[in-house]
Amino acid sequence: MATVTFKEASRIYPKTERKAVDRLNLEIGDGEFVVLVGPSGCGKTTSLRMLAGLEPVDEGGIFIGDQNVVGLPPRSRDIAMVFQNYALYPHMNVAENMGFALKMAKLEKSEIVTRVREAAKILDLEEYLERKPGQLSGGQRQRVAMGRAIVRKPQVFLMDEPLSNLDAKLRVSTRTQIAELQSRLGVTTLYVTHDQVEAMTMGDRVAVIKDGVLQQVDVPRALYDAPINSFVAGFIGSPAMNLLDATIVESGVQIGRTLVSLPQSFHQIAGIGPVTVGLRPEALELASDGNGISAIVKLVEELGSEAYIYAQLDDLAGETTVTTPEIVVRVAPTVVVKSGDRITLRVKDDSMLLFDAESGVRIKGR
Repeated sequence: MATVTFKEASRIYPKTERKAVDRLNLEIGDGEFVVLVGPSGCGKTTSLRMLAGLEPVDEGGIFIGDQNVVGLPPRSRDIAMVFQNYALYPHMNVAENMGFALKMAKLEKSEIVTRVREAAKILDLEEYLERKPGQLSGGQRQRVAMGRAIVRKPQVFLMDEPLSNLDAKLRVSTRTQIAELQSRLGVTTLYVTHDQVEAMTMGDRVAVIKDGVLQQVDVPRALYDAPINSFVAGFIGSPAMNLLDATIVESGVQIGRTLVSLPQSFHQIAGIGPVTVGLRPEALELASDGNGISAIVKLVEELGSEAYIYAQLDDLAGETTVTTPEIVVRVAPTVVVKSGDRITLRVKDDSMLLFDAESGVRIKGR
């Protein structure tokens, strides 16, 4: 196995001014599962393809172990890639698809058969080895694509949104299987997705990228609890964190026409001015005394074990408009509210995050 290291790696496409990937620095430990996540067009797939040798590296280096692989053809990098569309040969059966790369490498037939059977056993595909891809479900085709990567015994797995073609239920079960399989095999893995739930549930660490620039790399819990900036805060978490324009005043935080106490850890903040307040849906609760942030309920989403209230904050006149900020609150399923109700929200103690209004960087308490 091996580590993977991006060192100031950049890619700029011809006839464009902005770099698709801008000086990426990222290290993936030996046997580690790292998920690269971000919105569409942020550079995550380009980063993966640079590592695979499918995109050139215009600046910097990419190392597998101690070797700088920039300039090496894909076949010389000892990597195996799982694509979004599985890329299976329709005229070949499962066994032939899984063993094709080994056949091209001119391995002995007996070795190919042994490796294919081992991978099929791991992936519960033994009874499907003689079937063609067209006779398989989406989940089974995805496992065949995984098997084709496993039989090669590479130093690095690369996965480019391999679950995006599966239905929601199958996606949940398959992501668990992939994470468990990677842990058992211990192969260094870079996994790309736009789905932050996938990222949070699968990766040992998660790397968040925006506009080609790496924003933060950390374990999932740290990204959720201590995002480095308002972009990461708003991207990680489902539903997303509430990000509200506010102002620090002498007596607290002014959110619209409501004054909220400043958390104890921020009492040393110097100066008064605009900030962005970050509140997770679970950081808010309904206030029975009528004191707090006033809002009008627009929608209640009941999920059985919990419910989410989607509301609009009152403006300074005590009314809502189309431009009034929206807010999401997680509540117990027993809470009874309906569209049109006026509610008051209280911020739970020490659950508020503050971000610089201009740069978006999180303002850290003591």
